[in-house]
Amino acid sequence: MGVFAAYATSRGHALVDRVLYLPKSWTDDRERCRAARIADERAFATKGELARTMITRALASPLPIAWVTADSAYGQDSHFRRFLEDAQLSYAVAVPKSQQVHGPRIDHLIGQAPPEAWQRLSAGVGAKGERLYDWAAARLPAVWEFDGDEPTRQHWMLARRSIAKPDEIAYYLACAPLEATVADLVRVAGCRWKIEEAFQSAKNACGLDQYEVRRYVGWYRHSPCSAHTFLAAIAAQEREKGGSNPDTPDLVDLTPAEIRRLLATGPRHRTPDRSHAVTWSRWRRRHQAHARRCHYVRRGHPWAGHPRQSRPTHPEVSLHSPSPGR
Repeated sequence: MGVFAAYATSRGHALVDRVLYLPKSWTDDRERCRAARIADERAFATKGELARTMITRALASPLPIAWVTADSAYGQDSHFRRFLEDAQLSYAVAVPKSQQVHGPRIDHLIGQAPPEAWQRLSAGVGAKGERLYDWAAARLPAVWEFDGDEPTRQHWMLARRSIAKPDEIAYYLACAPLEATVADLVRVAGCRWKIEEAFQSAKNACGLDQYEVRRYVGWYRHSPCSAHTFLAAIAAQEREKGGSNPDTPDLVDLTPAEIRRLLATGPRHRTPDRSHAVTWSRWRRRHQAHARRCHYVRRGHPWAGHPRQSRPTHPEVSLHSPSPGR
């Protein structure tokens, strides 16, 4: 099982880092570790500790980072949240319904919210339209020991309720600049899906779910993350070129999978004419744009005539741990 980090900006998103999680049954068996080429200095570390290490590496890189979002495996860890605050990073992280907020459980607190406290907001644009949910948010009181006399950030708790299934509610804790609005928090919380999109893209384009290794070094060396990041960077560059081209409003953006397909039509490919592959690519993207437009209309969302819109405006890092079967 690995811990993965994705980086999302207005230009796109991609997997940028990963760490292999080793349970104690491995780290306590040094002979087993040596057989798998695991260094002797590699000790047991929780997923939260691995996540903090990855964020520290990201902060040391040239990447600008404004927000962090993560699933409940990390959000419920108070040490992880305190680490982000000490690093002057804003965050919106998922937490379980049993999460205690200054004593009471978060689901009990949200359950006391009046009906008018809920507002319908979009968590971002999906393949089938705006991801609309009902959201409730409340500011939390400052804690003097941590925030001081004049806090520079505001703590929040949020809840996301499904429109079709009101019993399905997800909970979040957030720490944001004083000027941040509920819409800002919803946008960041919605960016948690970016890492799911990156996983699916890496599976389709780079075989993330199809490779096997026998050594610790091989897991890092042959991980498809770098290949997916390369394809995502090309997709971002092509998206910027196409975004200003008025002749292609009926085409969806180039995806990493589509770019990999085009790169495969090289000199060794059986297709004699590369223009044939480009023509088929444009046909697929036009068909995908038509399908997306139909999804928007069917779900009652306004169609602006172009899918390139409503992307995050601030750089964000998203953390996730896929299950072993993924």
